[in-house]
Amino acid sequence: MNYITHHWTFDPMVVVLALTVVAHEVGLRRMGSRSTAANRLRRRRRSYRFYAGLALMVVAIASPLDFWAARYFFVHMIEHVVIAFFVPMLIVAGAPWMPLLFVLPVGARRRVGRFLFLRGSTAWLRATGRFLRNPWFALALMNAVMFAWHVPSLFDLGERNAFVHVWLMHGSFVVAGTLFWLQIYPSAPMKPAKGAVWKIGAVLLTNGLMTMLAISMSILTTVSWYAVYSHVPGVTLSPFADQQIGAAILWVCGDFWALPTLAIVIRRAIETEGSMGSVLDRLTGRASTLDLTISTPPTHADGSR
Repeated sequence: MNYITHHWTFDPMVVVLALTVVAHEVGLRRMGSRSTAANRLRRRRRSYRFYAGLALMVVAIASPLDFWAARYFFVHMIEHVVIAFFVPMLIVAGAPWMPLLFVLPVGARRRVGRFLFLRGSTAWLRATGRFLRNPWFALALMNAVMFAWHVPSLFDLGERNAFVHVWLMHGSFVVAGTLFWLQIYPSAPMKPAKGAVWKIGAVLLTNGLMTMLAISMSILTTVSWYAVYSHVPGVTLSPFADQQIGAAILWVCGDFWALPTLAIVIRRAIETEGSMGSVLDRLTGRASTLDLTISTPPTHADGSR
């Protein structure tokens, strides 16, 4: 029981999360004043998913999970999977964007809208927004962030420096994860730019790269990578054994987010393409070849078709 009740800590990000909940509730109330009961109920149900994501973030950064993550690498891997995958997944499912926008009074919303979307001087902001929402950028960023923070020098820096650990490491996990999941699931008023086949490829690629990372820190090495776990007082588990367990968790926990997502996306892909065979053709690139073959009639010896 002490593992649950002891070692809760204060993380400054909790203040940001609490203010976000307040802002979201204000936005919901303002939207609800001019909405039907059905729309209010739908937004309220989405808000539960959003709040679940924020609550899971609090558990990851302020509960004993974070305390033990500083002592055991394998616990740290659980924390990383939670923050990078499950927290953003729930945030995207909760679709908090419009309620958070409506925290501003109507006059302020209009001024912000004109500033962001109509002024020529802010065209660079619109271009930046389009770049961040690009599916390929989101996919690349998600995997780059996961790989970068497991580079030994950066990982050790994050453990030794509280600012880097809280705001840069954890913050980048949430941002990259949110951009990634926005390409997989609709999050009103936003919809994924790519179809189901692209989503299947993105999930398989990301899960495959996480597996490669896990293999690299377990099977393909014989030493501990991270100096911060070399001499932790009171820890009897060897750093290399700890690292191997952490790699196994990174490997196995990847399936916890990837397999359910694949099941949902494949089902939607079958509905779109008509059959599993058509989905496989799209994934392997055979569909475009078949389309070209069908659409191009054969050429005879005399040049006629």
